[in-house]
Amino acid sequence: MMRHFLADDDLSPVEQAEVLSLAGQLKAAPYDFKPLQGPRTVACIYDKHTLRTQVSFAAAVAELGGYPMHVDGHLAEIGVRESVHDVAKVLGRQVSMIVWRTYAQGDLEEMAEHSGVPVVNALTDDFHPCQLLADLLTVREHKGDLAGLTVTFVGDAACNMGNSWLLAGATAGMHVRVAGPDGYLPSEAMVQRATDIAARTGGSVTITTDPQAGVAGADVVVTDTWVSMGKEDEAEERLAVLALYAVTPELLAGAAGDAIVMHCLPAYREKEIATEVLEGPQSVVWDEAENRRHAQKAILGWLLSQAGEER
Repeated sequence: MMRHFLADDDLSPVEQAEVLSLAGQLKAAPYDFKPLQGPRTVACIYDKHTLRTQVSFAAAVAELGGYPMHVDGHLAEIGVRESVHDVAKVLGRQVSMIVWRTYAQGDLEEMAEHSGVPVVNALTDDFHPCQLLADLLTVREHKGDLAGLTVTFVGDAACNMGNSWLLAGATAGMHVRVAGPDGYLPSEAMVQRATDIAARTGGSVTITTDPQAGVAGADVVVTDTWVSMGKEDEAEERLAVLALYAVTPELLAGAAGDAIVMHCLPAYREKEIATEVLEGPQSVVWDEAENRRHAQKAILGWLLSQAGEER
């Protein structure tokens, strides 16, 4: 069966650990694995604005020996000018893998159903699983074993990063806390999905509207922009409602003394995170940004290995 990476829980706990281990190996020896040597082509489709995703996937595919073919989503108009089904059939005849940064999770799933090649979620409105692989790799580098650590996501958690932290953190056996105001918390269905995973891995899931209680004693504190792509019209309301959830030195003081701080970027200083925290000694934000490349190399290589191809 063709394996894809469409959501964080597409990987079992064992598989997630295997991919993270491979990412660590590839970071230590970046040019030793060439599963895309030929070069074989990976279509990288971008419907949304991008910096880290575009750059890190281009570098990742190149280092794996392949050719990253940039596809401008605005020119391709997938799902508008021609159906996702037809695009999947066409791309599957041209390339070895597909990476897609888009809006609807359903469109990504339709691409995977019909492409005949592995499809990777480079971000949708629902999930950001490649960012989470990079984040977990970063936490592992700074904290060691993931299982048993407490991670708190603070702010607007009704978003792809909130969902992905719930699923990926639970898969890793972490205690995942989410702290946000009413109306900005993950859906009950997503919380239940993560809770079911945590019951099998020894982790846990906690949802709270109290930011101080959320970060109390946490090993990892995570935030994200309060005005995600497509939410610009709500900016004024969001900034007002979420102001109490900013990661400031005062809020961080309630976390563990050696807690690390994460942000997937772009960051808006003095809004969701204080400059003093973002640039401070507990910040591992720039490590996260680098680790996108290593983590994405690992998931691409791992998916090929699942298809019976050598790394």
